[in-house]
Amino acid sequence: MVSVQNEFITTPVYNMTTPVPGGGRGGGCPPVGIQLEGVILPPVLTLDVILGLLGNLVALWIFCFKLKTWNPNNLFLFNLVIADFLALVSLPLRIDALLRGYWIFGDGLCRINLFLMFSNRSASIALMTVVAIYRYFKVVHPHHPFNRMTKQQAVFVSAFVWMLVISPRVPMLAYNHIKSSGNTTQCFFFTSYKEALRAIIILVGMHRILTVLEFIIPLIMLLFCTIRISRFLKKRQMGKPEKIRKAMRVCIAIVAVFMVCFLPTTVTTIGVWIIRSYRPWDCAAFYTFTQLTIVSLGLNFLNSALDPIIYVFSSCMFRKALCSSLPGAIRCRQGEGEGEEGATSSGTQSTTQQELQSLGADRSRGVM
Repeated sequence: MVSVQNEFITTPVYNMTTPVPGGGRGGGCPPVGIQLEGVILPPVLTLDVILGLLGNLVALWIFCFKLKTWNPNNLFLFNLVIADFLALVSLPLRIDALLRGYWIFGDGLCRINLFLMFSNRSASIALMTVVAIYRYFKVVHPHHPFNRMTKQQAVFVSAFVWMLVISPRVPMLAYNHIKSSGNTTQCFFFTSYKEALRAIIILVGMHRILTVLEFIIPLIMLLFCTIRISRFLKKRQMGKPEKIRKAMRVCIAIVAVFMVCFLPTTVTTIGVWIIRSYRPWDCAAFYTFTQLTIVSLGLNFLNSALDPIIYVFSSCMFRKALCSSLPGAIRCRQGEGEGEEGATSSGTQSTTQQELQSLGADRSRGVM
């Protein structure tokens, strides 16, 4: 039987160097069983769930009960919290399947589980990019009409982003992804090219294309925003190198999280794609890349655990609400954590207003 190795599949282990005769386009490589993913993913995903739920539950509590004023930036961050939370609550089912070696939760939960896991990657990347673009316009182009976005418009932008990232994944919910193996069942996305419907084959191909494009395009945008913001701050903050370094640490941290969490999956997906297209007989290389692809998924969900750091860096209001909620003994010092954004006197003044005031003051002194 010809089979494409897939995320979290559990099947018997076969010879990984000799193709099966008559394999056709897939190269005849037999299915491969749990190897790296069975050993590495359960503890990695468990750590992702513990850290991610802890950080995102605190963030959700801050946004829902402690944040007195909302602006578009906070609305985008709130949507990022929701995306991470939905993915994290789906991971325990996957951890259970990896530990048992088979899936016990039925077809319906299998479809929902796969949909949430794959949608999270797209939603997290899209929302992180929106936050970066919003920040870029606020800092570099303070007079641009984009900066006059209302909360209602921000809700519309958020809804559009959700529709954009969910639409390509909705077909996952329309097909049965349960596969029987002896007396056990497995829940996975990729299936055998011999047995699959043509629609599933198209869906798998679209998934691979999205995995690559949704990394490369946002990465270019993130790097552009980071470089432009750093250059703007260096021009404006002459004589204040500490503030420049602090701003650069924030920007670099966001790009670093993006690279660590999403680059490995993109590289291994491209590797699998190239091998299946140009070296279909090379089963050893195919298995190596598919195993690395599966293991790299653990880094995708590490993003959900690291995103709360972005909330703290990206929102002055969130930092102040978090600090005010801490016990007195460990409460932040007054003005701590404001970074390059600066403190607000009323608690409702936006970062951009402060930057505009500061910029206007600098220009006035220059004119005088």
